[in-house]
Amino acid sequence: VHHEISRQVTLEAQEKGIEQLFLTDPLAFSNSLLAGRIYQFKNATSGINYYDRGIPDVPAYHVFTGDPIPDNYITACKEYQYDVVFHLPPWKEIYESDNERYETFEQAQQISNILVDYYKKFNYKPIDVPQGTIEQRFQFIQDQLNS
Repeated sequence: VHHEISRQVTLEAQEKGIEQLFLTDPLAFSNSLLAGRIYQFKNATSGINYYDRGIPDVPAYHVFTGDPIPDNYITACKEYQYDVVFHLPPWKEIYESDNERYETFEQAQQISNILVDYYKKFNYKPIDVPQGTIEQRFQFIQDQLNS
C-alpha cells in the first residue's frame, strides 16, 4: 500500500512555516506530489500495489484550480500507467475536512468528477467502488481484480 503523498508534503511545508503550500505555491506543491508519486510507481514491489492517489490526480487538480498544466505532467501520465483505477466517490456521511484536506464536500464532488474525466483522457476506465464497510469495499476491489 502506497499512502497519500499530499499529507506528507503539506506537513513538511507546515514545519517550514508554510501553512498551506497548495494555496501558497500550487506549482511547488504539485511538483512535489508528482515526484513522490513517480517514486512510488518506480519503487513498486511485485504483486498488487495499491496507491491512494495516482499520477493523473496532479494535473486533474490543476483543472479544478484553473492553473496551467506543465507538459511534464502529461508526459508522466502517459509514461507511468496503472493497470486498474478504482474511484471512491465522496461520501457525505463520512467526509471530513482536516488540516490537509480543506475542501468542502461540494468541492470534493467537483474534484471527483474532474478526476474521473481526467483518468478517462488517458484511456482508463475508473471503477466506482460502492459505499459500504471497509471490508465490503476491499472485497469489491478484490473481486474486480480477480474477474
